[in-house]
Amino acid sequence: MTIAEAFKFIESRKVQDLFAELYGENSLKEQTERYALLIKHFAERFGESDLRIFSSPGRSEISGNHTDHNLGKVLAASIQLDCIGAVSKTDNGVITVSDKTYNEDFSIDVADTAAHAGEKGSIALIRGIVQGFKDKGFAVGGFNALFTSNVIAAAGVSSSASFEMIICLILNNLYNGGKIPVSEMASIGQFAENAYWYKNSGLLDQMACASGGLVAIDFADPRVPKIEKIQFDFSKEHYSLVITNTGKGHADLSAEYSSIPLEMKSVAAFFGKSVLREVSLEELRANLKNVRAACGDRAVMRAFHFFAENNRVDAEIAALKGGRFNEFLRLVKESGNSSWKWLQNVAVPAETKEQSICVALALTEQFIEENCPLDEAVSKSAKPGVCRVHGGGFAGVIMALLPEELTAKYKEFMQNALGFSGGEKSPVYVMSIRPQGSIELTDKIQ
Repeated sequence: MTIAEAFKFIESRKVQDLFAELYGENSLKEQTERYALLIKHFAERFGESDLRIFSSPGRSEISGNHTDHNLGKVLAASIQLDCIGAVSKTDNGVITVSDKTYNEDFSIDVADTAAHAGEKGSIALIRGIVQGFKDKGFAVGGFNALFTSNVIAAAGVSSSASFEMIICLILNNLYNGGKIPVSEMASIGQFAENAYWYKNSGLLDQMACASGGLVAIDFADPRVPKIEKIQFDFSKEHYSLVITNTGKGHADLSAEYSSIPLEMKSVAAFFGKSVLREVSLEELRANLKNVRAACGDRAVMRAFHFFAENNRVDAEIAALKGGRFNEFLRLVKESGNSSWKWLQNVAVPAETKEQSICVALALTEQFIEENCPLDEAVSKSAKPGVCRVHGGGFAGVIMALLPEELTAKYKEFMQNALGFSGGEKSPVYVMSIRPQGSIELTDKIQ
């Protein structure tokens, strides 16, 4: 469609209904203005084109902290924060990207997909994705794209995976007829992060961003992960999913993140296996003395977390399906405690003066204890709250599940405690679960 048609498109009834589904009824004006600005900036940068519009959400990890890279189980959800793009296909074999959020403007020839020394961020990821498409025998080609994103950067809600999945979807829809499965695109995104950005990530982020809704994912077969959509909405329980940005990003903590899968895999290697999913807790206990000597105690503790977290994901799914919401909350709290005590990803060991995740969790636990404690003495009609580290950990964000009536009070409490001033963007975000993952709006609305 033309630029003029694109402006009319985003104001059409069908697109407004889609915006309500993706972002909520109260965000229609904001999102319409946001997309209009996207189209305007595209026209200023690239001129008149046959325009297509894409969106890819960030994600929230509910449970399954750091299990995907050892083929474990996770419970995750796509969220209303997203990366959006205005795109036009070209025939010159060049991908040109202008990104208003990160002030980037660059071009990549799809024939040049070797990793470039020192290259990071968006350009490295796109180069890796193009190579991943080629490796799998998929078609690639050029396009012009203007992006903007409100997914919190370097904070554990997968801004990078959101971007990876929008690039994969663009190449899929422009050059492969939209036929590439979500699992394949997620795998390509993971490859780009691993081989071109040198982040030892699993598949959780990409799968959750691309799938949409609240999903249980079992990575036992990483080629075809088992995905189950869980029909559950926190808002129907009158609960809010709240993310608090603790004030320090994790962009420079790749070594800390990489240590977790590597240490877990070192325990697996002791038994001649490649990942912990191929080992049992009973085997680990029976050989504990020798494993501790070979791998170290932190690796053992992280392996303990893996086994417990897998079981916990199954229990959480059963609790949600069975309508036992307070039991689900108790399990989420256990997941957070396991991440803190066993996985040990709430602070960098050498950085004793920088423990932003720990401080935010301590504050949130104090708020919960004072306002909505979770204990067995609370009546079934009570609404308790829980919190846990979110995503990779070490820095970034924490998550809380709180009764809706306490959300505003919590936001004010955390803003004050973290030294938020009125002129700054609030560090507390109330999330909604987005029912759809990465999509092309112009393809969906015919």
